[in-house]
Amino acid sequence: MHKNKNSKHNAFFKKLSFGFLTFVKLLKAVLTERQFLYFSCVIVAVGSALAVTVLKLFAHNVFHFTVYINRLLKLPYLNSLLPVIGILLTVLIIRKFLNGSIEKGTSQIMIAVAKKSGIMPAKQMYAQIITSSLTVGMGGSAGLESPITITGAAMGSNYAQVFRLNYKDRTLLLACGVAAGIATAFNAPVAGVLFAIEVILADMSVSAFIPLIISSATGAIMANLTLNEGILLSFKRGLFFDYHNTPYYILLGVVAGFVSVYHARLFRKVEHGMSRYSDNVYRRAFVGAALLATLIFLFPPLFGEGYENIKSLANNEAGLLLDNSLFEEFRNNQWVVLAFVCLVMLVKCVATGLTLGSGGNGGNFAPSLIVGSYLGFIVAKVIGLLGIKNVPLDNFTVVGMAALLSGLFHAPLTAIFLIAEITGGYGLIIPLMLVSSISFAISKRYDKYSMDIHAIADQGTVFTSDKDRNILNRIDIGSLYISELEVVNEPVSMADVRKVFTGFIQDFVPVMTASGQVRGIISFKDIKEQLLSSDEFSLEKYINTPNISSIDDGAFMIISLMEQSKNDNVLLLKNNVLMGYVTKDLIMDSYRKNLKKLRIE
Repeated sequence: MHKNKNSKHNAFFKKLSFGFLTFVKLLKAVLTERQFLYFSCVIVAVGSALAVTVLKLFAHNVFHFTVYINRLLKLPYLNSLLPVIGILLTVLIIRKFLNGSIEKGTSQIMIAVAKKSGIMPAKQMYAQIITSSLTVGMGGSAGLESPITITGAAMGSNYAQVFRLNYKDRTLLLACGVAAGIATAFNAPVAGVLFAIEVILADMSVSAFIPLIISSATGAIMANLTLNEGILLSFKRGLFFDYHNTPYYILLGVVAGFVSVYHARLFRKVEHGMSRYSDNVYRRAFVGAALLATLIFLFPPLFGEGYENIKSLANNEAGLLLDNSLFEEFRNNQWVVLAFVCLVMLVKCVATGLTLGSGGNGGNFAPSLIVGSYLGFIVAKVIGLLGIKNVPLDNFTVVGMAALLSGLFHAPLTAIFLIAEITGGYGLIIPLMLVSSISFAISKRYDKYSMDIHAIADQGTVFTSDKDRNILNRIDIGSLYISELEVVNEPVSMADVRKVFTGFIQDFVPVMTASGQVRGIISFKDIKEQLLSSDEFSLEKYINTPNISSIDDGAFMIISLMEQSKNDNVLLLKNNVLMGYVTKDLIMDSYRKNLKKLRIE
């Protein structure tokens, strides 16, 4: 009987899927290309919004279930053990059911756009939901927004693949999924659009805004239908700006810039150190989770996403953060509370690094907002306790979120409008603009790349917000280089060089050693007058150091080498064997073709 029920359910879902696919294919045949794109962005947005709902509800309910169990069983330190279980379960599921690995971080979306023609694995549509729900829902100190954006992007990408849409439409639907995810997670449609533009898309025309706007609006509508105010991060209470506090907001922006640099660098060190700790993934997961459990034991606010802590700070109830901690009895001592909040702010990046480095899944979006709220509260509280001025704690708490988000993700517009939307208006738009721009400028001065893409940028792989670099790194040097290249061997004779330059179309000749290594090159322009002479003479002084690169290096690195050396030719090696050469003209011609192909309209 049970098997019959399952088979009936499976048959029903198969028929439903087939009917949906048939319906969409019929629409595609009837509608124009642009009309079908508008329809598609709504479908992708609904799917992305439903994924956000599942993630948010799971994490929210697990958190409140934990609080309930703590009160029922009087086990105040159970929170310290749950992340260990969550991270171990996450690693187990990844190893047993997800082929041993999943891609983490919004940087994976950027790689898909820049290097993989906007194609993302189908498993990302469900893998992120399962793994991040377990990690964050059971107390891992990370955020759900990164998994949300990857899930939305994967839905857009795979939808486009199913219906055979071209690269431009595929990339646009990928961005639509991201915009809808952010819009749903925060009920912030403008922030969803801006995040997709600032972080995901390299270049786009004005007409591409329409699908993003439709998707983001759809996500916000779904948020209102499926998520209540208790789950959404919301401060709808009319916050206003007093221009007399401008110097203190400027101070907050400056401090936030340096805290952003501190947070990003220490997070990278902890995550990389933890990820290299052991080849045994279970041992690594257990050790990392145990260290995280120790931190949560000392600082309970590190448990989970932590959005409820922001509300406590904004309501001037910071003493609640000391609940279930070793310092609970000092909750009414303002200086102790201030010191505790400061310590939590400083170790949040360590907790997030341990969570992700040990094998858990999550992101840095929520931690950036948490740390920003702590910093805003600290600055306002210090100003008040020192007797300088009583500045509004709630204003500084929410404005601090924008400052850290801007500094860490290098996305000031997203930061400004996200906080403006979750506060229910634009009463704080001026301080939001001030702190976001100052924090961004200082962070950019010390960290060229945002924290999510720093690692891949170091490898020269991709940096999507840099349009030129993005396009250059799409170029496949392996299919572009010239393999027909005449060489001369040592000892070099004038006759050999003359034979190459008179018989072949190349303006330089590589000089090879007896072992097959490139010793240098002789340029035609350096020796053209001597070629007319029949005399034999030493060519040593004409052998110059060549530009040499691996055939696997990206076009961006090769162009950079050309510009540094002021030489438009680069020899290409593979496993120390000379394969040929590439010219600047060849790369730039390919760049122009890709530029036209990549522009999203």
